[in-house]
Amino acid sequence: MCGIVGVVAQRNATPILIRGLQRLEYRGYDSAGLAIVDADGALKRLREVGKVQNLVDAVERTPVTGGTGIAHTRWATHGKVTADNAHPHLSSSAEADQSVCLVHNGIIENHTALRAELQELGYEFFSQTDSEVIVHLIHYYLSKQPDLLEAVRQAVRRLEGAYALAVIASGENERIIAARQGCPLILGKGIGENFLASDVLALRAVTDRFIFLEEGDLVDLRPDSIDIWNIDEASVIRADVRVEMEADDMERGNYRHFMQKEMFQQPEVVKRALEGRVGKVSVLDGTLGEGSQELLSRVESVTIVACGTSYLAGSVARYWIEELAGLPCQVEIASEYRYRNPATQKNSLFITISQSGETADTLAALRLAKERDFLATLTLCNVPTSATVRESDIAMMLNAGTEVGVASTKAFVAQTTALLLLTLLLARQRGLKPGLEEEIVGQLHELPNTIAELLKLDEPIAKLAEVFADKEHALYLGRGSFYPIAMEGALKLKELSYVHAEGYAAGELKHGPLALVDESMPVVALAPNDELLEKLYSNLQEVRSRGGQLFVFVEQGINAQDEDGITHIVLPPCHKYLAPIAYVVPLQLLAYHIALIKGTDVDQPRNLAKSVTVE
Repeated sequence: MCGIVGVVAQRNATPILIRGLQRLEYRGYDSAGLAIVDADGALKRLREVGKVQNLVDAVERTPVTGGTGIAHTRWATHGKVTADNAHPHLSSSAEADQSVCLVHNGIIENHTALRAELQELGYEFFSQTDSEVIVHLIHYYLSKQPDLLEAVRQAVRRLEGAYALAVIASGENERIIAARQGCPLILGKGIGENFLASDVLALRAVTDRFIFLEEGDLVDLRPDSIDIWNIDEASVIRADVRVEMEADDMERGNYRHFMQKEMFQQPEVVKRALEGRVGKVSVLDGTLGEGSQELLSRVESVTIVACGTSYLAGSVARYWIEELAGLPCQVEIASEYRYRNPATQKNSLFITISQSGETADTLAALRLAKERDFLATLTLCNVPTSATVRESDIAMMLNAGTEVGVASTKAFVAQTTALLLLTLLLARQRGLKPGLEEEIVGQLHELPNTIAELLKLDEPIAKLAEVFADKEHALYLGRGSFYPIAMEGALKLKELSYVHAEGYAAGELKHGPLALVDESMPVVALAPNDELLEKLYSNLQEVRSRGGQLFVFVEQGINAQDEDGITHIVLPPCHKYLAPIAYVVPLQLLAYHIALIKGTDVDQPRNLAKSVTVE
């Protein structure tokens, strides 16, 4: 979601801030801005609605230079998309010499009460945001005593909710005060200069050494020093970590969109998910770390919590865990789980799934689980430095590489692959059918080739997408472990093309959705060659008899002929347990090509953000 970049340096900070914002564009935003303390100690601020390029153009028209600065990309939560609501926010008054400027990620829950209090004190508000409350509050405390650090410390004591803050002030040429509570914020270490950001990617061009702040940390950042105080206001030293990133992570190369690139990376992503975790015939014992096998042997149930696409990956795993490992498994939407009072089963393994590892609801659910009587917490995550990784007992990294497209593709494939490995480790402890692990692992080694074959369907699926050009609704059907894959296909279509789509269990057709079916609604169905195939085709006949247009993704070897109203797309054969992983790929391609026809912003769909760091 919102992105933060900050610089304290001896050189001009503006180009670094701009480049950092450009690297955060994938997160989703609607406006951008920056503020600089110039050589005379004066604050200069520029804000623009729309893309970062609009801010670049504004800087060219009105150059701002200085060694200390902060910048922000906003994703609207409080207030409309306007320049007044864009960050940074400024507070100044005739009574106090210093002006204060701030960028903020998160949501302040008590902003209404604080706003009323500050208005009584004479502060004028120019935005509808909760963030402007914070900058006025800091300015108020600064007017009572002269130290910016102490003013921020007093202000954050008053805040309820989540925040990552970066604060600068006029006259403070080489200083940023920062704080975090509930939202990610990292520091970057340089030589004679230091940085901060909400994501390491923003600082990749200037450093590879990072400090990951913990909950409640307060920071005084200067070019030659970094001072940190913890939630108890005690001075602390946080270790710095070297983070390596692939050179081409943030480049599209020859691809039209990042999403297209990331779909075609999926064979390699599966290979990386398997590396060091599987031998020729089995999953390696040390996959989850030393002593993990003994821990897994004590597991009596599994709870999976996630959001969006990650939730659907967990929903696929539920079928595997219950069938192969014989364990009860519940899959929960994180935003629902955290506000229930869920019963905890004895010796239950709590699993979170998150591409970013900073998803606010998932992270809150993890912290709730840490207070409950779970056997252990395990996270599947793509970012090794993220909060969920740091706060979980065990972490299983996805190794998918940076995913820039807001609509997740390769992360989903990495998640489901990792979840199948985890299932096999659990099942091995519970008398998995002899030879079955060897069979599945053998097929996992072939999975990259299967996905590569599926990607060759790109051109015929592009042609198929033309049928959807004028459609406003679509229905996706699946049975068994393909029900969540149908939901994932529908989710991709909604995210990318803004076509209303629903994923349904095919057996539920007669319980409501069949009322929607007519010749204007395309129905997409997944037909793997499994024990539910005949039942699925019975469901499809119900659709066809009511005039619905069927598009069936069918596994090679099934005797299926095209006929009026029924189009078959033949997929290469795939093992029953791996087919959900592989057969999501043509659904990704379909959503992508429909979005191209519709002319939508594929990599940054409207109203969506890559990393949802607020509720």
